[in-house]
Amino acid sequence: MMKYNHVVVCISIIIMALVVITPQARATVSCGTVASSLAPCLNYLEGGATGTVPLGCCTGIKSLNNAAQSTPDRQTVCQCLKTAAKAMPGVNVGLASTVPSKCGVHIPYKLDPSTDCSSVH
Repeated sequence: MMKYNHVVVCISIIIMALVVITPQARATVSCGTVASSLAPCLNYLEGGATGTVPLGCCTGIKSLNNAAQSTPDRQTVCQCLKTAAKAMPGVNVGLASTVPSKCGVHIPYKLDPSTDCSSVH
C-alpha cells in the first residue's frame, strides 16, 4: 500500500508540472462565465441607460477582461458576446460597445455584431 501512495504522489506531481509548463491552446473562459460576468449590465443596456454604468456591471467587465488574457479566451468572449447580442434584441448594441471604456477597460477589438472574432488576438 505504501508503494501505491508513492506512485500516486509522483504521478500527481508530474501532471501538475505538465499543466504549469504546457501552454494553453484552448479557451478557459466559457459563455457561462461571460453571461454571469455581464448579467449586472442587462438592465442598464435594455432600459435606456440613464445615468452611470452600474458598479456591478463594471466589476463584471473588469473581471471578464482579466480572465480573458489569451487569444482563445478573447475569441471565445467575442463570440459569446455576438451570440448574446443576437439572442437579446432589447439590448442596445451601440451603447454596449461604450460600456468597457466607461468602466476604464480597454477591449482589444470592436464590440460589434460584425466583428470577425477569429481575427481577435
